[in-house]
Amino acid sequence: MDIESALRISAAGMNVQGTRLRVVAENLANRDSTGQTPGGDPYRRRTVTFANRLDREIGANTVRVSRVGTAQGEFPLRFDPSHPAANAQGYVRTPNVDSLVETMDMREAQRSYSANLGVLEASRAMLTRTIEALR
Repeated sequence: MDIESALRISAAGMNVQGTRLRVVAENLANRDSTGQTPGGDPYRRRTVTFANRLDREIGANTVRVSRVGTAQGEFPLRFDPSHPAANAQGYVRTPNVDSLVETMDMREAQRSYSANLGVLEASRAMLTRTIEALR
């Protein structure tokens, strides 16, 4: 594998992890976003799906975002009869966002981003040393 391939693979990894971090941040920002009308749906957690893609220029698989979708499942209920979105029994449907899960996803994405950044920096350092040796 040449240095250009390593740079492109690392850059693709950083790109998808950056997207993942943005989705996690959106989920955390909306973890308390309920519906505005009785029976209205609250914010639904978003998820990121990855896929391998063959980069024909470098002859290697790189990762990309396949799709950003929504997590299915039930919305937790919270008793708050004064809320505008409360149903007849006084319960409000809350988002299906779990702060602990989002925090773990964020940490994993940060570590993956950092690992790809490390490969990028090491590749750049090797390229710099090669250029200096050729002078």
